[in-house]
Amino acid sequence: MWQILQWTLFLLVTGYAIFLFCKAVYHRYLYMKLGRPVEFRARSRLSWSSLSEFFGQVFGQRKLLKDWRSGIMHIVIFYGFIILQFGAIDLIIKGLTQGGHLPLPAYDLFGLSQEITVLLILIAVGYAAYRRYGERIPRLKKGWKPSLVLMLISSIMLTVLLSLSFERIWFQLDPTVYAPISSLLSLALNHLSTATAEVLFYLFWWLHLLILLFFLVYIPQSKHFHLITAPINIWLRRTESPGRLSSLDLEDEEAESFGAGAITDFSRKQMLDFYACVECGRCTNMCPASNTGKALSPMHLITKLRDHLTDVGAQQTGKSPWQPTYAFASAQGVTHRLNERKDSPVGWPDSELPLDSGDAGVAMLQMSAGTEELTAKPVSQGSQGGAVTAEHPITDIRPTLDWQYAAWGTQEQGQADYTAAAELELIGDVMTEAEIWACTTCRNCEDQCPVGNEHVDKIIDLRRHLVLMQGSIPQEGQRALQNIERQGNPWGISRNERVQWTAEIEGLSVPTVHDNPDFEYLFFVGSMGSYDLRSRKISRSFARLMLEAGINFAILGNEEKNSGDTPRRMGNEFLFQQLCQENIALFQQYGVRKIVTADPHAFNTFKNEYPEFGLADVEVIHHTQLLERLVKEGKLVLRHEVRERMTYHDSCYLGRYNGIYDAPREILRRIPGMELAEMERSREDAMCCGAGGGLMWMEETSGKRINVARTEQALEVSPTMIGSGCPYCLTMLEDGVKMKELEVKTKDVAEVLELSVFGTAMT
Repeated sequence: MWQILQWTLFLLVTGYAIFLFCKAVYHRYLYMKLGRPVEFRARSRLSWSSLSEFFGQVFGQRKLLKDWRSGIMHIVIFYGFIILQFGAIDLIIKGLTQGGHLPLPAYDLFGLSQEITVLLILIAVGYAAYRRYGERIPRLKKGWKPSLVLMLISSIMLTVLLSLSFERIWFQLDPTVYAPISSLLSLALNHLSTATAEVLFYLFWWLHLLILLFFLVYIPQSKHFHLITAPINIWLRRTESPGRLSSLDLEDEEAESFGAGAITDFSRKQMLDFYACVECGRCTNMCPASNTGKALSPMHLITKLRDHLTDVGAQQTGKSPWQPTYAFASAQGVTHRLNERKDSPVGWPDSELPLDSGDAGVAMLQMSAGTEELTAKPVSQGSQGGAVTAEHPITDIRPTLDWQYAAWGTQEQGQADYTAAAELELIGDVMTEAEIWACTTCRNCEDQCPVGNEHVDKIIDLRRHLVLMQGSIPQEGQRALQNIERQGNPWGISRNERVQWTAEIEGLSVPTVHDNPDFEYLFFVGSMGSYDLRSRKISRSFARLMLEAGINFAILGNEEKNSGDTPRRMGNEFLFQQLCQENIALFQQYGVRKIVTADPHAFNTFKNEYPEFGLADVEVIHHTQLLERLVKEGKLVLRHEVRERMTYHDSCYLGRYNGIYDAPREILRRIPGMELAEMERSREDAMCCGAGGGLMWMEETSGKRINVARTEQALEVSPTMIGSGCPYCLTMLEDGVKMKELEVKTKDVAEVLELSVFGTAMT
């Protein structure tokens, strides 16, 4: 009779939990179906490289191991849970059959593996708690939700050990090295009778089952939904270059709007990103905006969009996101933007707020009383212009986190409030324009994300709606776009002055496509290299080196137009496509087959985005790639020493976007007398200079200047020269050095190479 009751209760409880789990997952699936459909090429995902990347990220935990300590911790828990699923089945069988077990060969070794795994998971959970509450790492959220997960995992492990221990007493099993932990516990509890041990075994057996099933139901309703969505998200990840943005069909007469003005304007894949987020904060920890006290936090970008999608989905489908629904009948979690500053924001009591930032050397973002405008507290001398100290670190994400937690919360109210929550404006209520325009599009967030989230594309979609549908853009940005439209450059300087830089090269002639119609390489100079006085030096140095090496090249001269990178990243897709089509027509007119440029932004746009619009069979290379080849082939002879200690700054659009890290470094290593010192944040982890995403043409109005922070990172290795392969980066770093009032030189790789080849630079 007891066994029948046991089986009945087991089936009912387990079946109900599985039903609730499936219902919660299904409701979120319905929410994602509200988004735009997106096509995937399944065949391209079955290639060896694609499969290798998938397994490397999902099962190799490659992204998590960027922080090796937390990476190892997560690997232990990840694989530990997989191993313990067999132990869970075995334990369930023991309870249902009164002592039976899985018919496995070498069962004793299986039992040993289970106990060791339980112990390792408990150690890993303890370390996770220490990182969160002992080290108090700012990017990690504090509060009852993270604590609940740690307690659930610990409880599952402890109930396993106690169940096994009481089983040993119940069946009078002798201690054994194959069950070391349960044997020790059973020895400590051997005063219990077998009848008592049996009762306690079933007590903890049921506790184990109920906690496990509670965790199952909790998974899709928490950040742990990533256990299901992350592998799918990684499988459906972008297969083309990260440097390629999705295009808009501007000829679509049925389109009611462009960009993302409502949560349902995002694609279903983008919505999958929302539910894949694990809230680890790695993206925010690396974001140049978050690091310098701006409003934007990539993690909160994703979680706020997720919360808003959940509210809108519940309102539009009539399906509650919370299961069991009756448990939340009078306390549905409704997300909203707070209208006023409160000492304890709704949903974030004081105990759950992150560390106080104090005066950490960055501008504090604060909520003014009764308003949502951001105000900046005066920046300390230590962060902006003085010495970097422990009290005044170079970067600090805590002010941004403080503002995010204060500005966005969860309000526990009734079901009817979903309607009000769903009516929040995506731009303005959910995402402020300050956040949207703070992004430098560096994609450091995406490089760090262990679940394959793509943040930049969402911000660009928000910008597209602002620019194309609302005509809303910061004044400096609007001026730059108007100048590009009228004169082909952000300054609005006459088109006829684009070629003037060539007259500054004494004794040498830079051929145009008219002078040399049989050219091999088209040198695309770009707006910076043509107009900016500092960047002109890079153009002259590179042209001089190509002439020395006998490269057959030409420039477009005054016919050259802006590449369109700036308009596209600022959301003006219409202007980008217009420039793209005009440039492609110009390239075809002159029979261009190879393009070389010193501008990584133009390089990325030509290489990754123009092919979609008709640029075919054209090789696009960066000037550091060409120079490296010329040096290796001996066409450029390094005759002169350049005695400098240089640190090289990786351009985002050259490095993370296109994987070019070694070419510039190889050039610098070959230069006699050159000592190369790497910054702590270099290569894939390099911090942005602050000029990307159109921010070159806009003022930073809050927090610390990004270029100053990056300059301070470079100065940590005590260089005499800071190098780069991007005119935008060089300008930002040179400005940073000037603000620090230091005698440190800033040079492009081409300029340094020119010194080694000729002994002097051309002025």
